[in-house]
Amino acid sequence: MKKSLTALAALAVAGLASAQSSVTLFGVIDAGVTYQSATSRDAATGLSSKQSKWSLANSGYNSSRIGFRGTEDLGGGLAASFWLEAPITNDDGATGISTFNRRSTVSLSGGFGELRLGRDYTATFWNDTVFDPFGTNGSGASVINTVSGSTGLNNTNYVRASNMVGYFLPPNLGGFYGQLQYSLNENTRTSATDLTAATSSSAGRYAGGRFGYANGPLDVALAVGENVAVDTTSLTRKVQTINLGASYDFGPVKLFGELSNVKNKFDLAVGNSHDSYNGYLIGASMPVGAGVIRASYSTVRYDEGAAGITGGDPRAQKLAIGYVHNLSKRTALYATVARVNNRNDAAYTGSLSAASTTGYGSAGVSYTGLPRSSTGYDFGIRHAF
Repeated sequence: MKKSLTALAALAVAGLASAQSSVTLFGVIDAGVTYQSATSRDAATGLSSKQSKWSLANSGYNSSRIGFRGTEDLGGGLAASFWLEAPITNDDGATGISTFNRRSTVSLSGGFGELRLGRDYTATFWNDTVFDPFGTNGSGASVINTVSGSTGLNNTNYVRASNMVGYFLPPNLGGFYGQLQYSLNENTRTSATDLTAATSSSAGRYAGGRFGYANGPLDVALAVGENVAVDTTSLTRKVQTINLGASYDFGPVKLFGELSNVKNKFDLAVGNSHDSYNGYLIGASMPVGAGVIRASYSTVRYDEGAAGITGGDPRAQKLAIGYVHNLSKRTALYATVARVNNRNDAAYTGSLSAASTTGYGSAGVSYTGLPRSSTGYDFGIRHAF
């Protein structure tokens, strides 16, 4: 009986293996010691105050994660695939494979391109991370990323969106690539006149696209997207993003650049207004032996749409430099130092405030007064499998 059960189990496994042409377990474990500080100024007294913290953090170079992906060859040029990816906090072990909220998709691909369903990165986030030498990770991540992902802007679909239908162009177009995405908000529509997040509301809907050209050392892409953050009878708030990024690899040095415009639009019964966040980034990476030197400068200027505002517009600026030493193809040591300067005019009569820090994850510290500057240091190791 035991032999029969063993034989049946072996046949079942063999059948699954033949149907599923490849399944891969993959992941990244990234941990490092980080120091974060933030200096504020009391607008009334002019006195400065400082918060600082040493931490053992994760994801200073690459985001820590664990995942499973697989592909089945359906024949005739068609393939079905899946991708399940979970975040992990390896510094304290508190978060493991409890959710696959980094990515959870199923796809059908062929000569027509790829149809992808599920939770995935948004088209507009891709330019922020691809054309940042620090890949929007650790203390060196650009202020474009910091501002776009801030709680003040509250763009919940900035990095990823759930319930998405995505289409990707096939890879054989002579270097041209692109994608279109639409995220279903899954709110129930009723005949009621009131609008809430759960009734006849468009809140949570994301629509975006990204198109580019990559050939040899050149990569350039334009992305546009809109997220409906709030949709009620009294307020509809939409976050609209457009960014253009490019990189060129000269061999001894690779250059990066990005232009970004984010609008936080308010549609009210009494009228419409918007706040703008205009930013740019310039950066470079330079191979040196077994390592890579990375550097970037990024800035975002805040432009409040209300009339009659006096004083200088808030602005955040960031300078970052780092070094990655590759011990192997999978293991690397890294060090990063970054500095943020927030320009906030005490005479500014608007409501916006530049409050960027170099912090990330649970390693960050906050401001206790008018935000001034922030400094971050990362020293860590990353292993991929």
